[in-house]
Amino acid sequence: MENPDQHTTDQDLDCEGLLCPLPVLRARKRLLAMAPGEVLRVRTSDRMAIIDLPHFCAEAGHGYLGASEDGAVTTHLIRRGDQKPAF
Repeated sequence: MENPDQHTTDQDLDCEGLLCPLPVLRARKRLLAMAPGEVLRVRTSDRMAIIDLPHFCAEAGHGYLGASEDGAVTTHLIRRGDQKPAF
């Protein structure tokens, strides 16, 4: 995994205060609008996102680049996959 603190991102998504499954659903929607290879930074406060977002990426063909924590907020990086999403 890459270091999320030292990575250039193309778009940001603030999901602080949202509970599962909303961070995944919002990330999915944003990724659909992005070009393959672009990187999305997602900020979450829901502890389940550390499990849900990597699982979503594996299922949908996106690259989960890693996460970093800053207090109650976790920042996740996702690289948009090349294929069209299955769901």
